[in-house]
Amino acid sequence: MTTPENAQSYVYFEDLNQISENAPDESIVSRTIHKSGKTRVFMFDFAPGQTLSDHSSGSPAIIQILSGEATLGLGDEMYEAHGGSWAYMQARLSHSVTAKTAVKMMLIMLPNQAD
Repeated sequence: MTTPENAQSYVYFEDLNQISENAPDESIVSRTIHKSGKTRVFMFDFAPGQTLSDHSSGSPAIIQILSGEATLGLGDEMYEAHGGSWAYMQARLSHSVTAKTAVKMMLIMLPNQAD
């Protein structure tokens, strides 16, 4: 990770895949990689077969699958996601992730419009 002397200007990661670790068998590992105001960015590593069960958040969010294959539940819809898949979710949308293979995923939690 690179940050300038004025740390509020930008944050740069040359390769997000290098900052995450493969999750141990039967586990999910998450790590906060950036916080700025009410915006938070997390990296997730899923072992094959692991599930982040159906849940929702009070904030809008973006999911980007960096590598691997997963089933992504968004509301009542299910999608077969892979490296390069991207989704925007409004606040309180029910969602889930089930890793078919080892998965690296970035989650960006955004401020609410009212914030």
